[in-house]
Amino acid sequence: MSGGAGTRSAVEWLASAAPDPRTCRREWERNPLGIALLPAGRVWDVLILPSTLGHPALDVLTRCTDEVGPVLADFGDSRLGFFVPPGTAARWFATGVRAVGAGSWVVVPYPGRASSGVRWILPPDGTGTLTDPAVLELSMHEAAATLAAGPPAEDG
Repeated sequence: MSGGAGTRSAVEWLASAAPDPRTCRREWERNPLGIALLPAGRVWDVLILPSTLGHPALDVLTRCTDEVGPVLADFGDSRLGFFVPPGTAARWFATGVRAVGAGSWVVVPYPGRASSGVRWILPPDGTGTLTDPAVLELSMHEAAATLAAGPPAEDG
């Protein structure tokens, strides 16, 4: 996302999660680190996967659907955070996946601006698209099965 209307609508959508969106947006735009701390559970929840599963699951997910919500990577790319509908965290039970919902806060980089540390793998588009948790779960299962099978055998 290079800026313009797409970035503005993404910023508006993300900031709408804040208790005071206008103040959040103003402080976020001025923050030299390009990050904001936003509450989960109102506009979105986040499912956090280890990158060893998150990247393959994202590959499967993007092949299965065009409806993929924003995805964050943390500093060092050790975990990926998938934005899912609010309430998902309260119902999510999966080993190795952290569910972040109501009562939790998430470090979110400003869309379209480089930041050190947390970064967008798939930035928000401003429309409010979120990843369907059922489709994400199926993608995780397929990715895990592929990882468990190991690399393809070489012909020789």
